[in-house]
Amino acid sequence: MGVKEQYRDYVMTGFVKRVEPVEVSHGKGALLYDADGTEYIDCFAGISVTNAGHSDERILSAARETMDKIVHACSYVYHVPQVGELAQRLAEVTPGDLQKSFFGNSGAEALEGAMRLAKRASGKHEFVALESSFHGRTNATLSITGNSGRKKGGFPYSTGIAFAPAPFCYRCFAETTPDKCDLLCARRLSEIIRLHLSGEGAAFIAEPIMGEGGIVVPPPGYFERVKEILDAEGMWFIADEVQSGYSRTGKLFAIEHWDVVPDMMCMAKGLANGFPLGAFITTAEIADKFQIGDHLSTFGGNPISCAAAIANLDVHLSDDLPGQSARKGEALMAKFRELQRSQELIGDVRGKGLMVGVELVTDRDKKTPGAAQAAAVRQYCLEHGVLIGVGGNFGNVLRVQPPLVISDAQLDQVFETIMAGMKAAPAA
Repeated sequence: MGVKEQYRDYVMTGFVKRVEPVEVSHGKGALLYDADGTEYIDCFAGISVTNAGHSDERILSAARETMDKIVHACSYVYHVPQVGELAQRLAEVTPGDLQKSFFGNSGAEALEGAMRLAKRASGKHEFVALESSFHGRTNATLSITGNSGRKKGGFPYSTGIAFAPAPFCYRCFAETTPDKCDLLCARRLSEIIRLHLSGEGAAFIAEPIMGEGGIVVPPPGYFERVKEILDAEGMWFIADEVQSGYSRTGKLFAIEHWDVVPDMMCMAKGLANGFPLGAFITTAEIADKFQIGDHLSTFGGNPISCAAAIANLDVHLSDDLPGQSARKGEALMAKFRELQRSQELIGDVRGKGLMVGVELVTDRDKKTPGAAQAAAVRQYCLEHGVLIGVGGNFGNVLRVQPPLVISDAQLDQVFETIMAGMKAAPAA
């Protein structure tokens, strides 16, 4: 029985949109290979995970060296050197006075832990998140996810959660423009807190750049205004850097594009370049509010994953992956914006670094989502050796998020393939 048949008969995949799967054999850099040796340029990086590229030997060697010594010890019961070193390194590279980390296994676990600590440390229990956001697949993280398409069939969700408008200028909730609105999406947060909460607001949770929502980049000044409101209300800011972190946007962490320091930061995905690891970090003052029995993770802070994460951080800094991401992303978006002048299917091009979204529409004036066209472009790319993602609330945003080590020549091929896919896409 082949791998595809095994998946069909024994792996739960009913929640995945059916496309012809790639039977992955191995990967190197920005390339993946299937069992028949077919080469693909990977422009999704395992959903923005392998930012340092597939099979970087420096990262693999660190993991192997640790594996030969220890696989598991439960790092919260015993002291594991790799965990302590990683925690210190994160304190050194994260913004402001973020200092103490908790390690889990995933982004969702990091978000849940941060919410748990926010409740314990503040004595409050309510949160504000963003419309169109995505924070994970557990009950708590779906509760703060502002996308009904991800939440169907999971009710009841947690109470005490309100949603503020997404800072999405292309599809502005107030149907205005940045030059006229004076950051209305940010200012609206005050009214959301006043009208929708009961005075028990603990924290505001947001992705600095929204991934699943369609690569949504807030306008300049958005987070600065939000932080002013939160400080006035006595609420904390939890930055979800699970997808936008680790050099993806041209900074080590996406929130660094704004003059704001979060009170807590969550990370996963690119943290260990594919090894399962999630974390949230906060100030010593907040972290020390945890009391005995409040939190734990059996497999959190796995020594192998932490060793990989330390080596991965070294790779990001020594190879200047933030700089590579910024330069390559700017060049790629410039090409898409030039193409937009002649390709009516492109409604908007947005992103930072190599977190690029190209929104397809069938009518530019009405901004009619081109979901069928996006699906067709993705399929065309698959058939021509390029793997991309599709996202957004309407399923009409092409997501280009390759390993940051992708070469300029490979990016040229990606652009040419996507452009050809748009030409071949069906009419509205």
